[in-house]
Amino acid sequence: MNTATVSMAVTPTVLSTFLSHYLNRKPLRERPTAHLSYDEGLHLIRSFLTFASHHTVEDVQAFTAQWVPHPQWVKVDQVEIPEAQLTKAADALQEQLGPDGIRKVGGRNWWQWRKPGSPLKAEWIEMKSDYHERKKVGDPGKRVMLYVHGGGYYFGSVDEHRYQMQRHARKLKARVFAPEYRLAPQFPLPCGLQDCLAAYLYLLEKQDPTTIILAGDSAGGGMVVSLLVTMRDRGIPLPAGAILISPWVDLTHSFPSLSGECPLDYIPKNGFHHRPSKAWPPLNADEYALLKEQIARNTKLGQTKLMKPASVEMQQLPQDLAQLNASAPVDGEMGSLAESAYISVNIDGKEIKLKDQIQLYTTNELLSHPMVSPVLQPSLGGLPPLLIMTGGGEILRDEQIYLAHKCANPAKYSPPESSMTESAREQVARFKPTDVQLQVWDDLCHVAPTLSFTHPAKYMYRSIAQFGAWALARAQKTEIEIMDDDSISVVSSSSSSSEGSKRAAKKHATFEEPSKIEVGKVGKAGDALPPFKNHMIRQQVNRHGVISPLPPASELPGCTIDRNDIGVVKETPVRRWLETRSQWDKRYGSIRAKIHKQRLKEMAAGYVGFDGETPPPAALASRRKPGEDLKEKKKTKSIGLALWSLWGSKHDEATVLREQEADKTPETKAATTEEGHGARSPSDLQKQEEQVARRRLQASRSRSRTKVVKYEQQISDDDVDENTPAAVLAAKREEKAKQTELAPPSPGSQLLTPDYIPPETGVTGKRPVVGGIAVPFSLNREADTASMITLTSTLDQGGRVASPIPLTPRADAVATTSAAAAAVKSEKARDEVVDPEAVKEQTVPTQDENARSDYFGTVDGIETPKAASPGDVTPIVGNGNAIGNSTATTPLLTVSTAATGLERPPLETFVTAQEDLPVAK
Repeated sequence: MNTATVSMAVTPTVLSTFLSHYLNRKPLRERPTAHLSYDEGLHLIRSFLTFASHHTVEDVQAFTAQWVPHPQWVKVDQVEIPEAQLTKAADALQEQLGPDGIRKVGGRNWWQWRKPGSPLKAEWIEMKSDYHERKKVGDPGKRVMLYVHGGGYYFGSVDEHRYQMQRHARKLKARVFAPEYRLAPQFPLPCGLQDCLAAYLYLLEKQDPTTIILAGDSAGGGMVVSLLVTMRDRGIPLPAGAILISPWVDLTHSFPSLSGECPLDYIPKNGFHHRPSKAWPPLNADEYALLKEQIARNTKLGQTKLMKPASVEMQQLPQDLAQLNASAPVDGEMGSLAESAYISVNIDGKEIKLKDQIQLYTTNELLSHPMVSPVLQPSLGGLPPLLIMTGGGEILRDEQIYLAHKCANPAKYSPPESSMTESAREQVARFKPTDVQLQVWDDLCHVAPTLSFTHPAKYMYRSIAQFGAWALARAQKTEIEIMDDDSISVVSSSSSSSEGSKRAAKKHATFEEPSKIEVGKVGKAGDALPPFKNHMIRQQVNRHGVISPLPPASELPGCTIDRNDIGVVKETPVRRWLETRSQWDKRYGSIRAKIHKQRLKEMAAGYVGFDGETPPPAALASRRKPGEDLKEKKKTKSIGLALWSLWGSKHDEATVLREQEADKTPETKAATTEEGHGARSPSDLQKQEEQVARRRLQASRSRSRTKVVKYEQQISDDDVDENTPAAVLAAKREEKAKQTELAPPSPGSQLLTPDYIPPETGVTGKRPVVGGIAVPFSLNREADTASMITLTSTLDQGGRVASPIPLTPRADAVATTSAAAAAVKSEKARDEVVDPEAVKEQTVPTQDENARSDYFGTVDGIETPKAASPGDVTPIVGNGNAIGNSTATTPLLTVSTAATGLERPPLETFVTAQEDLPVAK
């Protein structure tokens, strides 16, 4: 399997798709396949997977693990994860598995074994421009994405997925950390989990958990969920959030979409099948028993009679349950070298037991284990905020939709009653719901961002960056600036995209009632997330990025499935798998017989064991021969994957070049008087060039290329919803009020004085509300700005002085009266009201008192600063008497028609009419 053979296999598909795309455009309308790039990419991947199924697992792994060069504008560094982190990860997983889980996986040590000279490696992926910018300011990096690549748990690599990771790094201005975890079937569960958990523990030594977000696609997304649950249960600090792109979270294939037709997806509906090899498929119980019997009889190896292809086929076909129950029990040795667990399913009214291992990731016995199929976890609450993206046309959509609702409402979507132990019920009660943004993208395939060169993928990457920045901003309590390259995006400049988006928005407005649907654009990096409702943001998104509300859970097949049917293998997926397996056995039966003969020789010679442990039959740890060289081979360059990566990176490269052009300073050339005598002056030419340069810059920067994302309280701190009883809400308010009263006093305050009356504060907790009127300045703190300082900022407490000028007792009384007059509606405030008439009757200071400083003047007997206005201004108050130098007692301001045409006094000498209003007793 190499670039030449793959190219020959997919070329006919590419040509036929090109022709059919233009000959049959009508059926493709209003679907993602309306875009040629998406249509070609979808059929190309489907054709590749079909071609790969006729090759061995080792061939597919080698092809997808080849070295792929990265673009020159991307910085890539490789690191090794220390052994100490691997040991810590192994200890955490052993605690998480428990005694029963350790027994089912086959022991404690075999899965910690690695090939000689093969340490756990990981790559740092970052845009070079972002790296240089960080180094200039000495920023260690507060945005890290730990990305776990997909590939069915058994193929794929960081090299193959790097073109996607670099897009995430560019959009989020982050560093992506991608571990090269071990792959099944040679390294089944829990090998990959140990590697990814060790990578996270390695990051925790260098980064604060609030700077990390997790991400994964397909099998990587399922592994991220298992990692988060392990961290939660083992007390490991959780990251700021996680992004799950089409996660594979149910390996039992028990949800309805697995039994339906999915013409818009590339995942084979009959499962993954491959040409037989040493790695796959493993021996089943019957095959192992036959080989063991031949060894016991000391049959000469050259004369060994193995099963013919027809016999192999008969052994693979399902048999009657009663016949299988009569077979002898499986011993411990068989459990280590053969698949010994059976899958029971009812086909055509008969109970059938499937003997062969179905999934490459783990044995049949462990398919329903919560670490393998996270939808069977007792509770998925208590996790950081999640973004779950699923394609509406993919075969795994129902389990992903169910996963999102289970995270947000663990009590409603609990696992089957048979698995609800006391510990499981305790988990459901202990962990609060997880906040989830669920996006179902109309008609899109599995992991649509794989087709990064398409229009739908553009919006998905933006939405991922938007959520990632929001999660980091929320965790770090800061603002996050990320890319918004719509103005210079190559994909955005396509006319078909913009026109299609307008048509889609018009369609929504025409066929949906405005009261029932809210239409808006998604994915522009930096758009604020809407508030979470019942811990969810439920969105349905079309290929143009237009949002509409997702139908209620009662209308979604994934949410209406009987919980006792979850984790139970269904008839249709098994029937499809058996039919394809029968075809492969007929086609490759002779090859499998040769492999059995080779295994017979190896079994006779003996394998290197692990002190009584029983690794899964497909695990390389169970098939180690003494003295065998198992070192990793050096990677070779893949022209095919390089071309695919180049195609996937084309958009990023063009966008980076446009960004660099936009950042360049326009070149100018000044003309001299010696050149071209009599021509236009140099200054005139320079002005013209500057104008042209400005227009060019404005055209290339029609809008800002960065967006600031911040946490805007989308998640309510109170664990309440529309179903919360009123009594519970009242109790929560009383509890908050008690906590406020019991809070310790701040230094310099009068909280402990007998005369203290706490102010009523508004929803912001800063501006006090008195009688329904918000006071326009803060209390209990010094003024931050000059606009918050007033001459009457003293109010009624000495600890709240904000005025730069000390006031007289007379002014303090008036200020207190002014505040109290606005508070007469409050029962609490009536006791502190001062009668204005009593204030008027008080003794007024004489002129000698206000002559103590040239800075102060006397207004109505109250010392105030003089107005800073040129010339002498004699303000008129009441009946027109001058008050600038008067020593007589002047009454407070009264409002009458006589004063209508008079000049308004300066602000510092003006006393509001509100103080003469009647005050409630």
